[in-house]
Amino acid sequence: MGEGHSKSHASKPPPLLSNPWRKINWGEKQSVLQFVKNYKPHVEGQQIRILLHGPAGAGKSSFINSVQSVLRGRMYTLALEDNISAGSFTKKYTTYKIQREDPQSFYPFVFNDIMGLEPIKGVHVDDIKLALKGRVMDCYRFNPESRLSEDDPFYNSSPADNDKVHVLVCVIPASTVSQMNDKTVQKIRDIRMEASALDIPQVAIVTKIDEVCPEITNDLQNVYKVKYMKEKMEQFSAEVGIPMKSIFPVKNYHDEINLDSDIDSLILSALQHILTVGDDHVNFKKTQSGC
Repeated sequence: MGEGHSKSHASKPPPLLSNPWRKINWGEKQSVLQFVKNYKPHVEGQQIRILLHGPAGAGKSSFINSVQSVLRGRMYTLALEDNISAGSFTKKYTTYKIQREDPQSFYPFVFNDIMGLEPIKGVHVDDIKLALKGRVMDCYRFNPESRLSEDDPFYNSSPADNDKVHVLVCVIPASTVSQMNDKTVQKIRDIRMEASALDIPQVAIVTKIDEVCPEITNDLQNVYKVKYMKEKMEQFSAEVGIPMKSIFPVKNYHDEINLDSDIDSLILSALQHILTVGDDHVNFKKTQSGC
C-alpha cells in the first residue's frame, strides 16, 4: 500500500483541527445504546449476519467482545483472543450470538469471525466468498491450501436467508494501514467485489486508534480532530474502495477492567451503522426477490 508516512511524521502528528470533521454525540451514548437494544428487523424471524474479515491480529475477536461488553454493561469475553499477532488465532468458522438480559433471549444479529487474511497462510479467499453466500457451516476448520469443497460435511448446499451474510465488515489496525502487504490488499479487493456482486453492504472498522497518536491516546474524543487519523482512513478508502462514510475508527477493550463511555460511543456508532445498512440490505432483497 505504498510506503506511507515516515516515523518522524507518525511521532509528530499535526495539531488538532479546530472542528471535528465528523460529528459524534459523545454525551448521548444512551440513545444509541437504546437504538441497538430496541433494534428489530422488519422481517419476522430475520437475523442480521455480520461477517468480520481482515489481517490477523486486527482485532476482529476483540470487537465482538467489545460489543458484547457494551451491551451487557460489563466486561465480557465471548470470542477467544490472542495477544500474539504472528498468524491467525481464529481457525474455525464460528457464529457468535449476543445474549440479552433475559438468558433465553438473544439480539437479532450475529457475528461471524474468520481466519486472518495473511498473504500466504491466511484464509482462502474462496472460503470467504462461500461464507457470504451462506455455504459455510459452523465449526468448519479453514485450510489455507484449499477451499471448502461441495462434498465436505461443512458445506451448506441449501442455505437459508439467515445463513447468508448481510453485512461484510473489514477490520484493519490504524497502525498498519500504510504497511499492508499488496497480496492482503488484493484479497480485500477480491472479497469486496464478490460482496458487491451479491449486493452486500460493506463497512470498515479501523482499530487500535489509540496507538497512532498521543492526542487520541490521551483523549478519544480527539479522534475526529486528528488530521493524521483522517489521512489513514482516506488512504484505506482509496486502496480498497470502501467509502469514508462507511469507515469507523474504534478502540476495542483490551486492558481495561471497567467500561468507558468514550470507548462505548465509538463502538456503538459503528454498530448502529452496521445494523442500519444490514436492515436496508434485507429489505432491499425482499423487494427485489425476482432479480
